[in-house]
Amino acid sequence: MSAESSNLSNIEYRAVIKYFVKKGKTPKEIFEDMVSVLQKSAPSYTMVKKWARLFQQGRESCEDDPRPGRPVTVVTEENVRKIEKLVLADQRIKLWQIAEELQISKE
Repeated sequence: MSAESSNLSNIEYRAVIKYFVKKGKTPKEIFEDMVSVLQKSAPSYTMVKKWARLFQQGRESCEDDPRPGRPVTVVTEENVRKIEKLVLADQRIKLWQIAEELQISKE
């Protein structure tokens, strides 16, 4: 495998780390093995240690945890109708007023 074709996604890196943890390898052994195969595209030792610890503690998922924050409001026919109604009622309405009225983001 060439170094150029060995770029893996974060989830793929984590799956490899999880596999090696289940085999009983230490983070150092996992890192050295990944560097020997993936070369420059291998994850950092810090990342390997972090995920190895999480898997040793019983984590099963290789996915990122959900992050806090306001969820993005999707464009729906209902929102479009509400916005149209507001704009027709007051053509000088501001974006922030629409967002506040409908409790949606200004994005």
